[in-house]
Amino acid sequence: MSAETSVSGAADTGNSARTTSARDFILPDLGEGLTEAELISWLVNVGDEVHVDQMVVEVESAKSVVELPCPFAGRIEALHAAAGDTVSAGQALLSVAEVGAGSSANTDSSARPSADVDSGAGPVSSEASVSAAETDSGGANLIGYGTSEPKARSTKQRSFGAKTSGSPDAHSASAAATPPASAPEAPVHTAAEAPAHTAAEPAVEPMTSPVSSPIVRKLAKDNGLSAKHLQGTGPGGIVTRADVLKAIESGTTAPVANHAALASGDHVGTTASASVDHSGESADRDTRTPITGLRKVVSERLTRSRQEIPEATIWLDVDATELLNTKRTLEARTGEKYSLLSLVSRFVVAGLKKFPIINSSIDTEANEIVTHGDINLGLAAQTPRGLMVPVVHGADEMSLRRLRDSVSETVVKASTGKFNTAELTGGTFTLNNYGVFGVDGSAPIINLPEVAMLGLGRIKERPWVVDGELTVRKVMYLSFVFDHRACDGAEPSQFLTFVADCIENPISLLPEL
Repeated sequence: MSAETSVSGAADTGNSARTTSARDFILPDLGEGLTEAELISWLVNVGDEVHVDQMVVEVESAKSVVELPCPFAGRIEALHAAAGDTVSAGQALLSVAEVGAGSSANTDSSARPSADVDSGAGPVSSEASVSAAETDSGGANLIGYGTSEPKARSTKQRSFGAKTSGSPDAHSASAAATPPASAPEAPVHTAAEAPAHTAAEPAVEPMTSPVSSPIVRKLAKDNGLSAKHLQGTGPGGIVTRADVLKAIESGTTAPVANHAALASGDHVGTTASASVDHSGESADRDTRTPITGLRKVVSERLTRSRQEIPEATIWLDVDATELLNTKRTLEARTGEKYSLLSLVSRFVVAGLKKFPIINSSIDTEANEIVTHGDINLGLAAQTPRGLMVPVVHGADEMSLRRLRDSVSETVVKASTGKFNTAELTGGTFTLNNYGVFGVDGSAPIINLPEVAMLGLGRIKERPWVVDGELTVRKVMYLSFVFDHRACDGAEPSQFLTFVADCIENPISLLPEL
């Protein structure tokens, strides 16, 4: 009895000391309506000393990959998420203790395991300690877990018996005012010795492991597992993503599913067993990939585009032979390289100036068509992170050389996918070069809230009639999709034929320059 009370007191004292000496660095507001990001990597470790504005973590939002600076100076006391975890805006990422001020908290924290050993409580004391720490934390909704001793940060409070003894604030105040030796036998003792099934409390299964991350729970559930029934290898026995993946690879899906069915009291008999065995066999062949981060945002935006926009697609096949000749002549005279994409981008910008309705967006809330004064050219790009649309801002004010440089820089960055938020926002029209994938054409999905997109197919030798004679020419397909709410067929057709004329006879653009 006294040993368990001592454990509770030590936990309360350590928690109080950490609160007064450590400060939490929370994930700041991501902007653009984004509420979560994936933690890519830590740039620091527990125990490292950091200074103000030192980069400590790399996170990936749906818009960009960024390194975040720590606003505090001191020693890293705990990391509250692991690489691969999804973290939310306002969530604590790490705790920083002032140099020389965090030792008492560490001392109190390190005393807890020895108290468990002295009490001889074993697994029961460990579970009770987690419960007490959660009670003291006030139920903060934090995802992930630290790489040091766990602070019992979780996305939701578990229903241990300790919760019924009163509010967390009242319990913390009582523990602080009363010496450990005379502390009431409340939360920890109740959680350890409560009956397994009572009318007032939910069932507490024996041999359950703490699970802090909802991502881990979902991954386990999607693969027919119960995360809390797995053996955790994280700090304090916490079940991690690696534990779930290991269980999936080892084929333990069926036993865990059977255990969950038996624990719930369901009398499913042979039917349940056969079903579990079947799912176990298919799990060996199937691969499940969570739709998160950029892929989740792309899915939502494209789905919304298809649902909202009454789109129409038109296309033209174009003789690009003169475009290739012009490119070679230009490079020979200037000694500089020009990509076909940069030349077509110049034609597109000229077309958007000539037909400004194509350079518009739809404001659905105001029920208005917004025709933009600036031309911010988006370039659809396949990156290691997925499909992204970096934007060349102010393309209408650029010379051909400057536009070429901006397009080239964007293509180089696309190989890494590391664009900042400003480079991925504000687009007014998108150019999609899917010809690099070896396809002739496509019906692209409009990039909301824009009203149109031009797609470029591959250039290939084809039979073509020139001046009444059949010959072989370099031919490409242009696919143009537009929002019928913004315009009818006239302007889109005129825009497309203008760009096609520029490709077939680049000198025709000179009067527009």
